[in-house]
Amino acid sequence: MPSSSHRSPKPAPAVPHRLEWRELLRAMQAEGLVSADTAKATEARFGAGDSSLHPIVRLGRAGLVRQADGKPLDIELLTEWLAGHVKLPYLRIDPLKVDVGRVAEVMSGAYAEKHRCLPVAMGLTDVTIATCEPLDVAWVAQIEGHSRKTVKLVVSSPLDINRYITEFFTLAKSVKAAAKSSESGSQASFEQLVELGKSNKQLDANDQGVVQVVDWLWQYAFDQRASDIHLEPRREMGVIRFRIDGVLHPVYQLPAPVMAAMVARIKLLGRMDVVERRRPLDGRIKTRNPAGEEVEMRLATLPTAFGEKLVMRIFDPDNAVKTLDQLGFNRHDVERWQQLMAQPNGIVLVTGPTGSGKTTTLYSTLKRLATEEVNVCTIEDPIEMIEPAFNQTQVQQQLEFGFAEGVRALMRQDPDIIMVGEIRDLETAEMAVQAALTGHLVFSTLHTNDAVSAVTRLVDLGVPRYLIGATLIGVLAQRLVRTLCPHCKQPDDRVTPELLTEAAKPWRVNTVRNAYKPVGCLECRHTGYRGRAGLYELLTLDETLRQQLITETNLAALRRTATQQGLRSLRLAGVRKVSEGQTTLEEVLRSTPNWDV
Repeated sequence: MPSSSHRSPKPAPAVPHRLEWRELLRAMQAEGLVSADTAKATEARFGAGDSSLHPIVRLGRAGLVRQADGKPLDIELLTEWLAGHVKLPYLRIDPLKVDVGRVAEVMSGAYAEKHRCLPVAMGLTDVTIATCEPLDVAWVAQIEGHSRKTVKLVVSSPLDINRYITEFFTLAKSVKAAAKSSESGSQASFEQLVELGKSNKQLDANDQGVVQVVDWLWQYAFDQRASDIHLEPRREMGVIRFRIDGVLHPVYQLPAPVMAAMVARIKLLGRMDVVERRRPLDGRIKTRNPAGEEVEMRLATLPTAFGEKLVMRIFDPDNAVKTLDQLGFNRHDVERWQQLMAQPNGIVLVTGPTGSGKTTTLYSTLKRLATEEVNVCTIEDPIEMIEPAFNQTQVQQQLEFGFAEGVRALMRQDPDIIMVGEIRDLETAEMAVQAALTGHLVFSTLHTNDAVSAVTRLVDLGVPRYLIGATLIGVLAQRLVRTLCPHCKQPDDRVTPELLTEAAKPWRVNTVRNAYKPVGCLECRHTGYRGRAGLYELLTLDETLRQQLITETNLAALRRTATQQGLRSLRLAGVRKVSEGQTTLEEVLRSTPNWDV
């Protein structure tokens, strides 16, 4: 957003008027943006008739190129040129940075449509308004008088303004209607329990305003590439946040009753107990994204001081099943992981913290193994994604059906491959060992910092070392790191082979091919990063390691032996991605553990 301390100059045309394509084309020619021949040919092609399209949109779709370098003059580039032409700041609207709840305080939706403008930021003494008609701003005085704030104009794409006028004002209208319906409702927060019973009126989860807000929330999350949606009740206002590329972003604030109604609506759709607010609940919803693809969302509620907090984890169909190359495995680890997948029996563990991509790795691996000749069975808590190629079972603690009971039941289902959602206790670990000893290939997860630590974790749980040596065939530790935005990253001369070698000890990095640094642009919301990539550390147990495991479980000693047998650390995997220009050293150091051998 433009700085509130800088007041943008306002254009002062002799006669306020709407933009006209001939006028813009002549200005583009005069400033050398296009050649005289191009301008003449375009004018002849357009003819004498006018179009209902905004002039910038019409010219942006005409296939024009910049005279200086041949770059296509699309709508965004022409909008940026227009801003400079009228001496106003250019702004590409980022909906995550617009206080949508306050847009309707400045003007009505009909007023915004009439004048082709949209409030995008509210300061204490000023309001920033985006326009695509910078020569027709007679309305500014009205808004300044109405809002008692100074108007700062910026120029934005007409397509963005039209889109967000519809989205923002529709949302504001729905929230206002929902809040009005809830004026006499009651809040089930700990601070207000004394009020229960005084009024039975609560905002209906099926209220049309609530329905529209929930629909907007999901479509908005899909559009912004969110992996998680957080609905967080606070004392007076509820807060919506999206996790994008591993980082949470505030999105919107809602009246507390509207937030409670949204949670109730989502619980209803997720077939959860809407009345039960005292204990955590799990559920799932299947919907469609704007592209028409099915998307699954896992729901989890938690009672808090001010009401129910709801987190929705979005499982993007594009990320559900990937090849090993898409997951980010290097060639060294691809071959070793494929060898593990080909084993007839044994235990393979995937380790890492929550949100490190373990589910995607396991599902992608199992999907490759689930042929018509193979019976793949899973026991999960909860089932992350529904996959028709698997036989999936969910843990139900209220029925005393946990992981250990699930594995015991699956053993009688003639399985070839068993996936256990997580090994949390000795009983589950013992059942996994038993399954491996009886000829099954078992996949599961553990929460450890690195691959070798998974071995000692099993010992800590109480599994005999000789049984670990007899059944454990591999451990994959993984992390996700943010990748550099391809639109704005720049070469980083500070990154040298010596610096990377120091970070990757005891391994040596001989070359730095294309190290880059984050810069920040509109495409990545000025973070410098866009998307994430996996880092992997794969431990395979050979006879040397098995024999050593029987006699000792010293981490440093096991790591030395594992390194000699081909183990490459998470830190090294990250450093290699730095040398390839995919991420930064700071991101790798933040995300990976360091250990010496």
